[in-house]
Amino acid sequence: MVSAPVLSTIGYEGTTITAVLDALRAARVSLLIDVRAVAASRKPGFSKRLLEAGLAERGIGYLHLQGLGTPKEGRQAVRAGHPERMRTIYAEHMRSDRAQAELARAKEEGLRTNVCLLCFERDHRTCHRAIVAELIAAETGQPIAHLLP
Repeated sequence: MVSAPVLSTIGYEGTTITAVLDALRAARVSLLIDVRAVAASRKPGFSKRLLEAGLAERGIGYLHLQGLGTPKEGRQAVRAGHPERMRTIYAEHMRSDRAQAELARAKEEGLRTNVCLLCFERDHRTCHRAIVAELIAAETGQPIAHLLP
């Protein structure tokens, strides 16, 4: 029996696009799944189109699953230093049909190839991408690797 690929996560806070792309390549990521509600950034290279182009240059696919993003109230809770409140808000959000459909898509992709979930926060413990990874791994049994570029 072939084991499932590793499920990676990465945050780009405090780093550069080059460092993130290098970390993805080193981890042999084939598909980056952007789990931001808003795929825009003031950091050079991390807005949706630029990110997708940079990934393509390295042979890495891109998929934006906006429905897996944190609602505005959850993002505000993290910025205010209350990641535990974000977890409650995010758990409620994940009950929606769209979030469940996009979670199923992420699971499907993660079983086919090496995927990495991307969001902003450097520390996965304060970011919803860790929750998404845990939800996927709970069903698939995949190991999770939190990359630090």
